[in-house]
Amino acid sequence: MIDGKIVRVRDVMQDNFVCLEGLATVQEAIDTMVRENADTVFIHRRNADDEPGIVVLADIADQVLARDRAPDRVNLYEIMTKPVIGVDPAMNIRYCARLFSRFGLSTAPVVENRDIVGVVTYREMVLKGLLSR
Repeated sequence: MIDGKIVRVRDVMQDNFVCLEGLATVQEAIDTMVRENADTVFIHRRNADDEPGIVVLADIADQVLARDRAPDRVNLYEIMTKPVIGVDPAMNIRYCARLFSRFGLSTAPVVENRDIVGVVTYREMVLKGLLSR
């Protein structure tokens, strides 16, 4: 906090994110990510009692590219991380950065009322957060 101003996750989050079904292929995800200029894919819940998943570019690189797997033959549910650690839009970005550091995160969904409303990464926290102070 500088000059008493608190920067919140909602102030820096991206609202361009992609949500797909777990049965979608990695190739479909890549095509959608390129089209939408997104680095993250969230996987829809299968039902109200389920939790969303997440696939980031590093997952695709590690689990598909590095292992020489065909992206059109790998489903997202095979490489996703689930459950994800989400953050509240009202969270101070200082605490969000601490959460990322403590749990080794680089990306998190911004969750409000169990719905994903955005995505936050270190990039937004540092470049947008420190700039807006």
